[in-house]
Amino acid sequence: MSIRNLEKLFSPASVALFGASGREGSIGRTVMDNLKESFPGPVWLVNPGHSEIDGMPCYADTDSLPGIPDLAVIAIPPQHVPDVISALGKKGTRAAVVITAGFREQGLTQAMLEAARPYGLRIVGPNCFGLMVPAAGLNASFAHASPLKGELALLSQSGAIISAILDWSKDAGKGFSAMVSMGDMADVDLGDMLDYLAADTRTRAILMYLEQVTDARKFMSAARSAARVKPVIVIKSGRHEAAAKAAHSHTGALAGSDAAYNAAFRRAGILRVTDLEDLFDAAEILSHLRRVHGARLAIVTNGGGAGVLAVDRLIDFGGTLASLAEETITRLDAVLPAAWSKGNPVDIIGDAGPQRYEDAMEIVLEDPEVDAVLVINCPTALASGTEAAKATLESIDRNNRKSVHPKAVLTAWLGDGAAHDARALFAREGYPTFKTPEDAVRGFSYLVRHARDQQALMQTPPSLPEGFQTDPAAARKVIDRARKEGRDLLTEPEAKAVLKAYGVPTVETVIAASPEEVEKAAKALLSAEGGEVAIKILSRDISHKSDVGGVRLGLAGAAEARTAAGEMLASIGRALPEAHIEGFTVQPMIHRPGAHELLIGVSEDATFGPLIMFGAGGTAVEVLRDTAMALPPLDLKLARDLMEDTRIFRLLKGYRDRPSADISAIALTLVRISQMVAELPEITELDINPLLADEKGVIALDARIVATGAACPEGKLNPRLAIRPYPSEWERREALPEGRTVLIRPIRPEDERFYDTFMEKTDPEDIRLRLFVPMRKLQHEFIARLTQIDYARAMAFIAIDPDSNEMLGISRLASDPDNLRAEYAVITRSDVKGHGIGWALMQRLIEYAKAEKIGELWGQVAVENETMLNMCREIGFFVHPEPTDPSLRLVTLPLDGGD
Repeated sequence: MSIRNLEKLFSPASVALFGASGREGSIGRTVMDNLKESFPGPVWLVNPGHSEIDGMPCYADTDSLPGIPDLAVIAIPPQHVPDVISALGKKGTRAAVVITAGFREQGLTQAMLEAARPYGLRIVGPNCFGLMVPAAGLNASFAHASPLKGELALLSQSGAIISAILDWSKDAGKGFSAMVSMGDMADVDLGDMLDYLAADTRTRAILMYLEQVTDARKFMSAARSAARVKPVIVIKSGRHEAAAKAAHSHTGALAGSDAAYNAAFRRAGILRVTDLEDLFDAAEILSHLRRVHGARLAIVTNGGGAGVLAVDRLIDFGGTLASLAEETITRLDAVLPAAWSKGNPVDIIGDAGPQRYEDAMEIVLEDPEVDAVLVINCPTALASGTEAAKATLESIDRNNRKSVHPKAVLTAWLGDGAAHDARALFAREGYPTFKTPEDAVRGFSYLVRHARDQQALMQTPPSLPEGFQTDPAAARKVIDRARKEGRDLLTEPEAKAVLKAYGVPTVETVIAASPEEVEKAAKALLSAEGGEVAIKILSRDISHKSDVGGVRLGLAGAAEARTAAGEMLASIGRALPEAHIEGFTVQPMIHRPGAHELLIGVSEDATFGPLIMFGAGGTAVEVLRDTAMALPPLDLKLARDLMEDTRIFRLLKGYRDRPSADISAIALTLVRISQMVAELPEITELDINPLLADEKGVIALDARIVATGAACPEGKLNPRLAIRPYPSEWERREALPEGRTVLIRPIRPEDERFYDTFMEKTDPEDIRLRLFVPMRKLQHEFIARLTQIDYARAMAFIAIDPDSNEMLGISRLASDPDNLRAEYAVITRSDVKGHGIGWALMQRLIEYAKAEKIGELWGQVAVENETMLNMCREIGFFVHPEPTDPSLRLVTLPLDGGD
């Protein structure tokens, strides 16, 4: 991540245009006209073929310019761009928008980047539409108009989409803080822009039109960070195969599967919509309305038909129609005509005037069973829609003043001219207003989805069970042995051995080289287990055994198993004469009446790397198509979320006389597979099908593993994961000076459970010195931000007492997007101060910062916190006065690991 010098893109004091032209209809002319009309600062034209254009002086080259341009806009042939970038860098320019196309085709991209790198000159593009920042008066694009000033930022991978949105938004009165055409993203990419805009006070919400993501880990880290502070809404093209191919030919980069993008957006807390109008509706509703705390919608309307349409659409979106409390019904009876609907929707009858709207809204807003309200007005000659809007606003305002958690209100004033003034009133007061009930309900669905995803980001997962362990060394031995034999596809017994190393229950499996050995194996299994056996063909050339008749089930005797093996051998020999047959696997039949057949899989996505799949398994898996995907790493909460995205989850919870399956065992299996993906990057494909699940637990009956990935160095985790996994390599025991040992490890989301005891045993004064405010108890939302960190840009180490299993201290750092500086903090429990715990935590933090090549640690320390200031001086920090606050000291530690 890097936002270095991006301020020169968004707030330049001067602009130079390379490729300025007087020729009507040319890009150089259009960009020049846009800059002249909009930009308040100096605009310098560069074209060696002209001395002036339209009365403006035109310069031959960079050296001829009268000053240093903050921003360069380049629209010249691609072969000349690297030299121009180099000259600009030498002159002092630090940002450029390269509109020119053709770099990839001519192999010039790297030359351009190398010319920019020594100077930290940032490049948007090439092959882009340009950049528009209305607040700065900047239109550095070849757009046909300039956008209105507003608080929405748009990032687009299509110039045509920007042009279309620009045209539509002006008619709709929508304004922007920035519109950026990303182009080929040779330098500045989506991650950089998300980081910059997340901190931009002029931007209230970020909109994106995406065709593909190029750096998944960088994108996910920036997106997760941005989505926590403001709404991020995306429309992603290529949802279907034909469209994805078109996007590929358009962008020149391989896009991942749409299911992978869905998984990524949800994990990041990004809201996905499907069309351009919804992009703005979602931005409007998310940036203006408070977050809803549930999905129960009440509808107040003066037209019964409009209310019914709203209910239909609500059900289509999987929403919930609120059930009004009895008290609410009674109160409404007292103020509404006798013919009112007596339920939800609350039909207040077509002649409803402003007082009726005000009364009904006030009562419904106070109902504890209601999370949000949609109020609808159908134009009639009997009452004024504008007056009804004023009354509605009054009731909302009154409710907001007296309610601890004011409820979201959406409005739909139907009609055109008759509703114009009312919609203007709602818009002026910041309440989303829609032209139809259906659109309003769609907007509500976005509000609910976004709240759900944001809540998921903050939920604390259950702790893993005691003794949760994996044995990657044992699994790697199996994989290495197969690869030494020239095989990437593991045999079924090998795949089950890998699963066993990760604690996944599997059925006992015996290898038999011939039908005669099958008979012996079956006899031994039947004498030990009783029941029946299953046999399967064992061949490195046959992946899906059941497709070629390579599976026989329910064999009751050893002789029957031998006969079945002989028949199988003959049949496959005829069908696949080239296949190398190594023998058979023999295993006892597992009889679990009523058990569910599940699928757990791992696949490799072109963009986001490893994906974990869960769903309905068995031989009809392709027909059922009941699966969901998630990005690893998973914890128990994320594993359950993945399960809940499938239809079969409803069956797993039990129905009629069938008990619930062991949901916790299934979730734990998903976590184990997630750990496998992180620790064994060799594995690129995995299928457990079926995984039997019932109230007794889970057991894997069959497994398939493909290992084509490169192994990681010892202690390192899978670099292909789009989300940086828990860095277990930083878990270590530390001996304190007095001989006591503590475990120092990175923080995990489930560590929230430690905080209550930690706060109870820490003096209020120590807390004030660290947090600069007195505080005895931390709220869940605050702790979630402390424990659910993105390891790509932050780290926190906790010290755990192995005897009491209590947290004794915490150190943390948060790096800037450029990874140049990181703010640190450390606190130890008051009853264990003076034992070296704070020192050990700081040393671990410094070691980590150096490994991450962070240039400097810095922090703020209260003047009276002499203990901390003395420790800082001992470690080597420089202590300075804090310019902004005399009660604080600024401490800084330069690190050798920095660039």
